[in-house]
Amino acid sequence: MPRRPVDTLNAAGDLLRALAAPVRIAIVLELRAADLCVHELVDALGVAQPLISQHLRVLKAAGVVRGERHGREVVYRLVDEHLSHIVVDAVAHVEEGERR
Repeated sequence: MPRRPVDTLNAAGDLLRALAAPVRIAIVLELRAADLCVHELVDALGVAQPLISQHLRVLKAAGVVRGERHGREVVYRLVDEHLSHIVVDAVAHVEEGERR
């Protein structure tokens, strides 16, 4: 397997750090199912709106999500499915370990 450039490894580490918070993992899982606005994420996750907005900013800065304005609301969606697979695989790994 070829060695990866340090910049690539650093960027991958930044991405994994952006995904590391439980609320951000939950946001990614919700956005896998549908594009959602902040108030829908608040309702789905039971987390305060300012906290959801803060986590969305981190995910947006990391290139995990993007927002698109629809009138007064911003609808968020995942940038691509690769990122959701990382989260889904991590959650599945933990759940499998809990069953052992």
